[in-house]
Amino acid sequence: MFVTLLVFEALEEGGIPWWMNYPGLELWKFVNLFVFLGFGIYLLRRPLSDALHNRREQIKRELIKAREERDAALAKLAEVEGRLVNLAAAVDAIREKAKAEAAAERLRILRATEMEMSKLREDARREIEIAGKAARQELRAFAAAESVRMAEELIRREIRPEDDTRMISESVEELGRVAS
Repeated sequence: MFVTLLVFEALEEGGIPWWMNYPGLELWKFVNLFVFLGFGIYLLRRPLSDALHNRREQIKRELIKAREERDAALAKLAEVEGRLVNLAAAVDAIREKAKAEAAAERLRILRATEMEMSKLREDARREIEIAGKAARQELRAFAAAESVRMAEELIRREIRPEDDTRMISESVEELGRVAS
């Protein structure tokens, strides 16, 4: 307002004072600038206010969304860390289970081996018995054959022709008695 009064005062006196028309500092340029800025602010105040309000709301929404995403990421991180802790426990449990299964398998194999060894022993014992029986039978047959051979030899050596005739006649007589 003060500038406007000075301008009007200068116009009434009939001239523009020197300080208003100093080269490079012409007052009219500043007045023109202030009028332009005032008119611009008057026209753009509502759209700028709305744009700034909308931008502020958008930034708030983005901040809320970022917080939610951060909270979700932290929850997921906590879940993953919990899984990692549980993973170590699960690995230990699996190791213990594997050790127990290995011990059970070792025991099962030991029992199966013992049963197989027992079966093999029993089979070997039976085969030995069968081989023993066969050997005894073979020995008996051999002993009988040897006995017969030795008896024949003894008889051929010891029996004379008259003993032979006498034995044949006794055998015929005995057959005759049996037949009658």
